[in-house]
Amino acid sequence: MFKNNIAIILSLLMSSPLWAAEAAPDNATLAGVINFRQYSDTFASAGQPTIEQFSAIRDAGYQRVIYIAFTNNQNAIANADQVVKGLGMDYIQIPVDWNNPTKRDFYAFADTMQRESDMKTLLHCQVNARATAFSFLYRVIYDDVSVADAKADMNSVWQPNETWRDLIFAVLAENDISPVCEGCDWTPSTAGN
Repeated sequence: MFKNNIAIILSLLMSSPLWAAEAAPDNATLAGVINFRQYSDTFASAGQPTIEQFSAIRDAGYQRVIYIAFTNNQNAIANADQVVKGLGMDYIQIPVDWNNPTKRDFYAFADTMQRESDMKTLLHCQVNARATAFSFLYRVIYDDVSVADAKADMNSVWQPNETWRDLIFAVLAENDISPVCEGCDWTPSTAGN
């Protein structure tokens, strides 16, 4: 009886969307990427990978890297575009201003994702704050993930500040989606401001 209960609990946990985002990646090197989060078989987000980690990302089957920060960031990898392309992956950069993210920035990312939605993609920024916010929106709007599940995944990295919360609310409103959900706290973080 006890073994059956354990099997049922494990089965439920593994089928949960929250489990999918929190699950350790198959490749141990990917687990070392800052705030790496796997959302599905074809979509993950992270902070800034090292050059060596870009090789592991390719080896894990990723075909596309989308970078949503500026190349002059102190943590950015010089010539990351050449490194990623040299590894045989597509590289797209959408420079998103941390202090002024726009709906246009999000939709540029979403359009890229929609063009080849089955392409295994890593979305990254510096610490996975921008990327988890865009992942939250993309998953809720295009992948029918519940607000509560996507919010829990985003909160495993950070609680958005007022600027990012307002962007999230604006994009959700434009798509007729309410940010209200049981257990969702949208109180802006003051960290990193």
